[in-house]
Amino acid sequence: MKKKSSGFSGSLGFVLAAAGSAVGVGNIWRFPYLCAKDGGGLFLVVYLVLVLTFGFVLLTTDVAIGRRTKLNALNAYAALGKKWRFLGFLTFLVPALIMTYYSVIGGWILKYLTAYLTTDGSAPAQDGYFTGFITAPVAPIVFTLIFLAFTAFVVYCGVEKGIERYSRILMPGLLLLIVGIAIFSLTLSYQGEDGITRTGLQGLGVYLLPNLEGLTVQRFLQVLLDAMSQLFFSLSVSMGIMITYGSYVKDDVDLGKATNQIEIFDTAAAFLSGMMIIPAVYVFLGTEGMTFGPSLTFVSLPKVFQSMGLVGRLVGAAFFLMLGFAALTSCVSVMETLVANCMELFHKSRKQMCAVIGLYSLVTAVLICLGYNALYFELPLPNGSVGQLLDVMDYISNSFLMPFISLLTSILIGWIVGPKWICDEVQKNGEAFPRAGLYSVLVRYVVPVVMLVLFLVSTGLWKLNF
Repeated sequence: MKKKSSGFSGSLGFVLAAAGSAVGVGNIWRFPYLCAKDGGGLFLVVYLVLVLTFGFVLLTTDVAIGRRTKLNALNAYAALGKKWRFLGFLTFLVPALIMTYYSVIGGWILKYLTAYLTTDGSAPAQDGYFTGFITAPVAPIVFTLIFLAFTAFVVYCGVEKGIERYSRILMPGLLLLIVGIAIFSLTLSYQGEDGITRTGLQGLGVYLLPNLEGLTVQRFLQVLLDAMSQLFFSLSVSMGIMITYGSYVKDDVDLGKATNQIEIFDTAAAFLSGMMIIPAVYVFLGTEGMTFGPSLTFVSLPKVFQSMGLVGRLVGAAFFLMLGFAALTSCVSVMETLVANCMELFHKSRKQMCAVIGLYSLVTAVLICLGYNALYFELPLPNGSVGQLLDVMDYISNSFLMPFISLLTSILIGWIVGPKWICDEVQKNGEAFPRAGLYSVLVRYVVPVVMLVLFLVSTGLWKLNF
């Protein structure tokens, strides 16, 4: 295969960039509220098992495909088999859909960070603040465009001078902020109106200890499906990102070791995010705070920060700065995947494709913002939820396409190309691949079945009734 004109300088640059893509809003926002909803330690155990099995298979597959073919997702699948070229287009469609709304969420984060940096931080804790902001006609668009400009600048700078350089700065900073706030959360103590004093360590128990009360087969399967869907958010698999990043990895990099480090980095960040958020919410809002779901970050946490008093403003600023770092590195990986694929598809320069993808991202992000006011609608989705424009894009990309792509990829690698094709790439330079046997069994027999179930349930084609 031809050598890429640009790439990561080495293993560390790849790991930090890939971890930057993996450690995003999904880890810090989605993981804690799913954990709170699904029984704390029960969700943790299930998620950890899935990371060590399915996550390992999906991540290894994507990265190995990218490095061996030296192509981005659009053409990499065609290199594996001409009849599978359509799979490359499906993977291209996922980041194209995600890009429509990820910068919008980044704009929300930027708005909150600005509020904590320029005011006393009391406004974000007020009822209706979040709804009032996202339904405003101009403000959400302005903050979205600022966040999008940061993203486009990093991608424009290229792989080594842009993505790798900024990942080396942002990822250590992100990890330090997560660790710092997590430790602080454990020191909290607050006496509620009921006279009961709750502590951060008690909240840690709520987070870590499995809640098996009322556990049924149906509930366990729902926990399993939630944890599996979280893998897609956390590891950036089945959306072409890791294939693209893998195509930039040099042949002398120990691929098995690098993917293990990404798994560890990503899982540690998710675990620490839960330790950072759940104890704090428990201390100030009690067990009721565990039921706030997706609104946990933008509605519940500001109330927690306000309850902390003067220090709450500093903690709030640090939290949204950290969340901004996570959102930026993930959004960069999504845009880079689109730019890299279009560079290969249309044989244009990075500068030209950055301009085109930037314009596409701009127009679609504005439409998503307008989806909360001028273009607002409510649409019943096949998974039973009701959503508007952002929810529709998220549903198609994450609940429909990603499980479907994982299903087809596992069939392609497990039964058409053969697991040995991936294993040989991981062991290219004689490196050990201790989990080669496990990989072969999972990609052939287990992953296709589970992905089929996840796809059928996520699309509402199969109802779990026990």
